[in-house]
Amino acid sequence: MRAGVVTAVTTVMLLVSSPAFALTRDDGDDPGSGLSVIQTLGLFVALPLVLFGVIAGCVMATDKTRKQQQG
Repeated sequence: MRAGVVTAVTTVMLLVSSPAFALTRDDGDDPGSGLSVIQTLGLFVALPLVLFGVIAGCVMATDKTRKQQQG
């Protein structure tokens, strides 16, 4: 019961406060130009996939090296 109440209150507070924060500008706020669709997909889709591939490749390369030495 307590967890449900906390979750509901937190959700309502976030929904109520989010638009208010979006309308006010902070001191020194200097937003740049927006990203195009291609830039957004590259930054939030392609880059994480490339990083995942590099990390997975490094892990697999070190694992194969260890198996060859044991065998």
